[in-house]
Amino acid sequence: MADLITALGLVLAVEGLLYAAFPEGMRKAMLTAAQTPADTMRIVGIVCAVAGVGLIWLMRG
Repeated sequence: MADLITALGLVLAVEGLLYAAFPEGMRKAMLTAAQTPADTMRIVGIVCAVAGVGLIWLMRG
């Protein structure tokens, strides 16, 4: 459970830094994401989730 909370904290920290450092870039990224078809977003989400699980599996072995 501690690892999950640590991971969520890291996600919040990274996203917060991105919004603070590149507010216009993040705004453009959100607009692009809003215009992206749902099927494309779903595929990208699945690929990212699989890559994340794979990375964790490699590191935690």
